[in-house]
Amino acid sequence: MHGNLPHRFAFLCEADRLKSVKRANVLMDLSRPENSAEHSWHVALYAMVFGASDRSIAMALLHDLVEIDSGDHPIHLPHDGTALAKAEAQAAARLFGLIPGGEALHALWREFEAGETPDARMAKRMDHGQPLFQVLMAPAPLPDHVAIVRDNMSGGRAARLRREWPDAMDAADALLEGRDLPGSDLTARLRFLSEADRLKSVYRANTLIDGSRRENSGEHSWHLALYALVLAGYAGAGVDVTRVIRMLLLHDLVEIDTGDVPLHSAGGQAHHSVAVQAAESAAAERIFGLLPASQAAEFMALWQEFEAVETPDARFAKALDRSQPVLQNLRSGGAGWVEYDVTLSDIEARVGPWVERGAPEIWDWLWHELRRFFGQ
Repeated sequence: MHGNLPHRFAFLCEADRLKSVKRANVLMDLSRPENSAEHSWHVALYAMVFGASDRSIAMALLHDLVEIDSGDHPIHLPHDGTALAKAEAQAAARLFGLIPGGEALHALWREFEAGETPDARMAKRMDHGQPLFQVLMAPAPLPDHVAIVRDNMSGGRAARLRREWPDAMDAADALLEGRDLPGSDLTARLRFLSEADRLKSVYRANTLIDGSRRENSGEHSWHLALYALVLAGYAGAGVDVTRVIRMLLLHDLVEIDTGDVPLHSAGGQAHHSVAVQAAESAAAERIFGLLPASQAAEFMALWQEFEAVETPDARFAKALDRSQPVLQNLRSGGAGWVEYDVTLSDIEARVGPWVERGAPEIWDWLWHELRRFFGQ
């Protein structure tokens, strides 16, 4: 009845494990190590901000999935490159093999790894640039991390960016030397992206599938964009999934100011309050206003479209935004539902209409899974 939908959801649940892979980088507030899922979201957002193609953005979403099996390997520590490449290739074969027809995504990952096409080079540029500015634009960067960045820029993998992205490297040099950045479009974009780092510290009612901690809104945004990429075949007529992915990368940035408002809080009414909607609109104005004016208007329009849920793209995006927490709860034993005493009828009322409107086949599958979970 549901074709390969269960296999696609199995892959997306396996992808949840990337949220537990710690990296050497730390968040800009120095509070904890960054994980590979929120890094992937941030790299995809970098790609979007700096004008990358949809294929480059998709590569950014996929590029670190192999770390679920192989782990992260910091650039400043020695490792066996040949053995690592073999381990990552095996991980890619296993992970993308979970999806019927997953070869297209596997090929995209291989293209990124090879780094030979314009799309792959752009994705790698973002992947290698993000850690530099995450360190250098932090309010009080760690001295040993600054030293790693300096070495990386002079003789490591980032050295080639002097050829490929010279204006960004000039900005990095200025930061290393303690100079102020000029008032340019590049500076505005970097400041927006640095502000976006704070979304990784906004925690949601959901837990990770393994129940180890609450999910944050940065990694949630990555997971949703991955949902769109993997579940594109379940979008309705007229849906441009590449726009949906861009919409989902942005959709929760307002929570930097407002925090997360759990769907089931206040009897399911908190989300719809005038005060919450006004606060989110003000947050969108402030956060997107950090960008150059034309890009600020573009991103604001995309966020407003998502919020209005009137276009085919926004309806599919909203359907995924409502579906992902259901899957997280189904696979974690309902950890996020217990706190708010959520019933099947609550989910049918607060989730069902949004998912059914934007992705009816997904809702049909979820509804059967929910009835099984609640014993009905």
